[in-house]
Amino acid sequence: MQLARVLGSAVATVKHASLEGCKLLAVLPLKADGQSADGDPLLVVDRVGAGRGDTVMITSDGRSASEALGREDSPVRWTTIGIQDE
Repeated sequence: MQLARVLGSAVATVKHASLEGCKLLAVLPLKADGQSADGDPLLVVDRVGAGRGDTVMITSDGRSASEALGREDSPVRWTTIGIQDE
C-alpha cells in the first residue's frame, strides 16, 4: 500500500475488456511524509470514487485487482483501495 495524490482522471479510447466501465485516475505517489513526490505519476483503476486533489491509498497487488474487476486476465497493476480522511 502507498499513498498518492490524485492529479486528475484519464480517458482511454482503446482498452482491455476488463476495464469496461472503470474510472481511470492519474496519481502521484507520495513519500512517507505525505507531501513529497515518490516517483513518476501512475495510472490507476479507481474503485472508491476518488477525485482530483484527494489523497488515496493505492496497491499494486495483482490479486486484489483481479478480484475487484472480477477477471483473472486483467492487465491492471495499480488500484485504489481507500481515500484518506483530511
